[in-house]
Amino acid sequence: HVQLVESGGGSVQAGGSLRLSCVAYAYDGYCMGWFRQVPGLEREGVAAVGRDGNTFYAEHVKGRFTISQGNAENTLYLQMNSLKPEDTAMYYCAASRFRCGYGGTWYTPSRFNDWGRGTQVTVS
Repeated sequence: HVQLVESGGGSVQAGGSLRLSCVAYAYDGYCMGWFRQVPGLEREGVAAVGRDGNTFYAEHVKGRFTISQGNAENTLYLQMNSLKPEDTAMYYCAASRFRCGYGGTWYTPSRFNDWGRGTQVTVS
């Protein structure tokens, strides 16, 4: 049973930075990603990385966010720079048994099998 545990959220002023971390236990899939959700809105993809190292980003975070994997493949990071108030959301780590984009787009939540509980990011 895959378990994902996020950390690193918090409150920061606009223009600041945060680094989110995710540890995946018992994970042996092909794609991991970060999603975010604001109450009342749908969960949206932020970034994803495949086991082959290919990365994917939502347009509104390109150039500001960087997704990466740790030396151990079961760790995932999201470096967030130049944060804006509209980046405020609950951020979720997600893992898929399939390659990024298989059967849909990389940012389709239903293509991810396992989810963390989320970590709150607040930008003021």
